[in-house]
Amino acid sequence: MKIPFFSRIMSLSAIQRQSTLSLFFTVLITLIGFFSTMLFSHILGKDLMGVYYLFVAYYGIFNMIGDGGFGQAAVKRISEGKEQNEYLTAYACLRGLLIVVSTVILLTLSPLFIDLQEYNIVLCIILTIAAAAFGNTITMGVYGLGHVGVKNVGVGIGELSRIIVQIGTVLLGYSVYGLIGGYIAGIIVSGILCLKYFTFRPAKFGFRHIKSLFAYGFWIFLISTGSLAFSYTDTIFIGYFMTNGDVGVYRTAFQFTSAAAFITAAIAPTLTPKISRWSKDNEWEKIVYPVSRGITFGLILAVPVLFGGIFLADKLLYYFYGADFAAGAAACCILFAVQIVSVFTTFLGTALSASDHAKQSFYATATAAVVNIILNCILIPILGINGAAISTLISYSLNAVLIVYFLRLYISIRIEIRPIFHIIISAAVMGIFVFIYTLFVPLDNVILTLIPVAVGAFIYFFLLFKIDRGIRDEIAGMVKTFGIPWPKWL
Repeated sequence: MKIPFFSRIMSLSAIQRQSTLSLFFTVLITLIGFFSTMLFSHILGKDLMGVYYLFVAYYGIFNMIGDGGFGQAAVKRISEGKEQNEYLTAYACLRGLLIVVSTVILLTLSPLFIDLQEYNIVLCIILTIAAAAFGNTITMGVYGLGHVGVKNVGVGIGELSRIIVQIGTVLLGYSVYGLIGGYIAGIIVSGILCLKYFTFRPAKFGFRHIKSLFAYGFWIFLISTGSLAFSYTDTIFIGYFMTNGDVGVYRTAFQFTSAAAFITAAIAPTLTPKISRWSKDNEWEKIVYPVSRGITFGLILAVPVLFGGIFLADKLLYYFYGADFAAGAAACCILFAVQIVSVFTTFLGTALSASDHAKQSFYATATAAVVNIILNCILIPILGINGAAISTLISYSLNAVLIVYFLRLYISIRIEIRPIFHIIISAAVMGIFVFIYTLFVPLDNVILTLIPVAVGAFIYFFLLFKIDRGIRDEIAGMVKTFGIPWPKWL
């Protein structure tokens, strides 16, 4: 017997189906993660939240060393359809070796990590890297085979598991260790769920397989280094120049703004295997439309969130996370702008690296990352967390410009001017409403603060759907896929 929901899902094209599944889990995780972070912030406070964010930052760095960029290289080679077992086996062996190297480096440098030593977090990082060796290898393999929907579902349920475990353990009093335990659980669950589709068998590989992975993975490793500079340099430097509490305020504000990018996070990963195959087959013209359309859809949420966040950020942080976190309001507004820039860097960067131009992607990312580090060193001591936000915005913008420069050498870059103009106009009208509301209504409780959020969102989407039929029809199609009726008045 056919299940209507799955029948509708399978009737979509591959990219639409994968994007829809990814979007579903991204929305669900974003909402649950949003409320769970509110809970954690109120229970643990800004200092312990800062410790957790530092754990995530250091884990990201040493897990990157443990992967060496070979994970994305394996996805690239496996997605090309030849000698898949050999490439996966080579990657697994390389990863095992690099994890040993990463662990040795971590233990050697651990005396320098004063914040981590105080809470005995080093062992937690090692355990998380070990969990990632299992979970990430499975999901990378499935991803390379083109089972993007399976990978998205596995990672999505893994993220849900992470949040559920974190909520339970924090409520039981395990504090920051509960958050870390949930992080590890999520990685393991995602790997287990993807095992059924992990159809690889161990195979003898040769030096040419390692050389091929290295040729692509070396640049991915360097790109990852630059990406981590964007992701964690601000966190680490705030921890160095300021306090754990400041880290907690800044990263909570950053996480709050990341809700503006969940459409980008849902769609962009689904394009990588397709772009890889199209570039391999010299079908470059097929890459242009998905990338340009992806940018448009990424901006659907990022632009209005910026317009509304400018007027409401301080109150939303205050009511959602606590009085201590309201200090991040100015940084929050800057970071909303970062999310708009990240739409372009994510989609265009995906197109550049997935089309086997990782070297050029590295040049762009590395240049911007160096600028990011320099600006953080200069601005954080002067402007605090606002300096970190400004550094991130400038370096992200530079990265976008450089990616555009390199990508234009290979494909045409088409920005959908008319739909984006419709998005900006709708967001501007919404922003005017929010501004007028804040002039006449004191935001002295959470209900009065949420009213402009809800009404503003209604105004924005109503106007957008009325003036842009293309966007409306695509979103209506996604909504109907889940069996949700689409309002006739829209």
